[in-house]
Amino acid sequence: MENITVRVARKEDCPRLLELIRELAEYENAPQEVTVTLDHFEEQGFGANPVWKAFVAVTEVDGKEFIAGFALYYIRYSTWKGSRLYLEDLIVTEQWRGKKIGEMLFNQLFQEAKEKQFSGITFQVLEWNEPAINFYKKFQAKFDPEWINVSIEMQQSSRS
Repeated sequence: MENITVRVARKEDCPRLLELIRELAEYENAPQEVTVTLDHFEEQGFGANPVWKAFVAVTEVDGKEFIAGFALYYIRYSTWKGSRLYLEDLIVTEQWRGKKIGEMLFNQLFQEAKEKQFSGITFQVLEWNEPAINFYKKFQAKFDPEWINVSIEMQQSSRS
C-alpha cells in the first residue's frame, strides 16, 4: 500500500479540493450544480470566520504531495441531540479508491467527533449510490427514509 497520511486541510489545498468536488459532482450527474468560486471557498474555510473544516488524505506522486481524497465537514446543532459533526462531502479520487483511504478519513472524523465531544456524525447519501451506502453500512450507519431533503436557493448579486 502507498504511504498515505491524513492531515488537516490547508488553504493551499483548496484548488485541489475544488477539483475533487467537481469530480464528485460529475459522478453524481450534477456538474452544473458546482457554482462556488475558489475565492469564496477559501474565504469560507480559512477567512476570519471559517464555516468548514476538512481532512485530506495525502500521498506522494512524482516527488510531490498529492491529495487523493478529503472529508469536509462543519458543526451542526440539533435541538434534540446537541452539537454534531455534519459531513458535507467525503471523496476519494477514482484511481485511488480501494486503498482504504475513505476508511482512514472516516476514522479521522470519528476521532474529531470524540475529541470535540459531539453527539454524533450526520450526513446524506444519494439513494442510488450503492458503493457509498455499503461503505457507510460498515460503520453501522442508520439510514432514515422518513425525512425529505429541503433547500432554498438564495439569489446573490456576487460572491467574494
